[in-house]
Amino acid sequence: MLLSDDKVSHLSHMILASLKKSQAGRLTGDETRALREIKRVLASELAQEEDIDRAVRARLASYSRPIVEGSQEWDVLYRKACEEELRKRKK
Repeated sequence: MLLSDDKVSHLSHMILASLKKSQAGRLTGDETRALREIKRVLASELAQEEDIDRAVRARLASYSRPIVEGSQEWDVLYRKACEEELRKRKK
């Protein structure tokens, strides 16, 4: 999913605010550096999600019988292929 810079910035500020309120830990150091790291992680995760989406769509398109996107069958196969692709990438 593509997010604009404004949305990524907003999410990173929300995450930082949540971390500062958390009882589980403390934020030490520069908030600007923490925001930069949160944005980097978000961008990395979004890029991975896009790569997985492309790979899964290509896999579903390669089936000999065309599957209509949005159908229940497509949704089930898409979800299963996504889970499999995630497992492959985590190894």
